Amino acid sequence: MSAEPEWVHHAIWWQLYPLGFVGAHPGPGASPDEHRLRRIVSWLDHAIELGASGIALGPVFASAGHGYDTVDHFRIDPRLGDDADFDLLVAEAHGRGLWVQLDGVFNHVGREHPDARAALAAGPGNPGAGFLATEPGPDGPRFATFEGHDALLALDHADPGVEDLVVRVMTHWLDRGADAWRLDAAYAVPPDFWARVLPRVRDRHPDAWFVAEVIHGDYAAFVERSGVDSVTQYELWKAIWSSINDRNFYELEWALRRHDDMMESFVPATFVGNHDVTRIASRIEDPRHLAHAHVLLATLGGTPTIYAGDEYGMHGVKEDRAGGDDAVRPEFPADGPAGLVDGDPAVYRLHQRLIGLRRRHDWLHRATTTTVELSNEQFAFEAGADGHRLLVALNLGDDPLEPDGTAGSPLAADDETSGNAGGAVAPHGWAVWDRGA
Repeated sequence: MSAEPEWVHHAIWWQLYPLGFVGAHPGPGASPDEHRLRRIVSWLDHAIELGASGIALGPVFASAGHGYDTVDHFRIDPRLGDDADFDLLVAEAHGRGLWVQLDGVFNHVGREHPDARAALAAGPGNPGAGFLATEPGPDGPRFATFEGHDALLALDHADPGVEDLVVRVMTHWLDRGADAWRLDAAYAVPPDFWARVLPRVRDRHPDAWFVAEVIHGDYAAFVERSGVDSVTQYELWKAIWSSINDRNFYELEWALRRHDDMMESFVPATFVGNHDVTRIASRIEDPRHLAHAHVLLATLGGTPTIYAGDEYGMHGVKEDRAGGDDAVRPEFPADGPAGLVDGDPAVYRLHQRLIGLRRRHDWLHRATTTTVELSNEQFAFEAGADGHRLLVALNLGDDPLEPDGTAGSPLAADDETSGNAGGAVAPHGWAVWDRGA
């Protein structure tokens, strides 16, 4: 098992995309004197009431557009404010017992980054151009881009100067109070780059946590080769919503075998929504089954993240076009939750119940699963670790489900199941029981 910091055992992240959250992107530019980053402070008590123990921030550094086209890693984006606003946000978060995670874009930079401009001026293959990666072109070497986006120039991760830059950036903001880093597009960076960088950062900040964005491939091998603490569990994310929509729990059960294998060497970062994907309330085709996705996030092993707005059942569809992320990265009221008009209180209460259950059973962080009952539409499994067990039952069908071993009232359940006598899970319902040691 990877030696992640002990505090992560209790971490439940509330993730937000700052530029959208405070209305700084898209749309007309915001000026530094608006200090929009401070609007997030109005939502910190909400994170506490939800049950989260940390806030995971999307990009906050100076960029040309959406935040992932960085032009200065050492400066807060002027549309958000300045260093003082960042320091205030960190102080207010820490004062409430919330950890702070930052989003590090270290695979590529925007074209206006000073080092990128110098490399562009020098030209590929010439002295001074080593900051940027090159690739073969029809007329000779050309500067590489990230997945074909001309505005995103790939860094040369074999250049010692790039390694030094990333170490300095990480250390600078950890010195300023950050507790963790998400490594954006880490899958596009050679794992040995992270293996060189992270020990240098940990020398100064041994309790920092590093989660890598990895979508496809061998997650466990990536963790071993790179030295990160965790990776984003996209396999499980896909299996959760897909198996629910298709009423095919065999897909989920297979994914959980893979997930349990990963748990032998590291704890994955779990989620059902983030700033890059269609919201879970828009993904789940039958509204009766939205709760089932959230139940899985709460009861499976991993370090879970709730994407801001999902706790209110917000909708939003990601589209493959310019501006296609905007629907899943909306502006939130500046004065906090009181100004939110389109939230679903029932979904919010469900999140509070489920997160409360997880916090009372923090051993779930390292839990693995054992199947109890399985069919296309009904699934019951035990989640267990450290001598503790929960029985989780999910029903997508029209017939009741009474899994083997149920006894007494469930710790949590849908309303109809809670009113049943005898332990049966109602059609389209769910329940969680304590199975003890």
